[in-house]
Amino acid sequence: MIDETFLAVPPSSVAAAFADPGAWRRFWPDLDLAVYADRGEEGLRWTVRGGLVGTMEVWLEPVLDGTVLHYFLRADFPPGATGRPLKEISRRQRAAKAVALELKFVLEDGRPPGVAPGRV
Repeated sequence: MIDETFLAVPPSSVAAAFADPGAWRRFWPDLDLAVYADRGEEGLRWTVRGGLVGTMEVWLEPVLDGTVLHYFLRADFPPGATGRPLKEISRRQRAAKAVALELKFVLEDGRPPGVAPGRV
């Protein structure tokens, strides 16, 4: 799964939102994450266990006056998982976008479109 969202804030602001392991449980409640690469302002890479098994990455790319938040989830359902895989994949895609849009709303702090960051 791949998602990209532009946030009109510096990478350091987005990195700070992912720095707290307590936030991970709120963003991904059924996943147990272990950092295997902390890239600072460039993001994090995790191993994933729990509801899925694999790896996940948040890459923060500086672009113009902000950051593109790239989200990559490379994972499979654990052995013995039941349910409807296509429905679950769709749910996870929507949840990933919801995390990105929540961060955009909070970090941009009411910045209107077309206004440079820090000028609100």
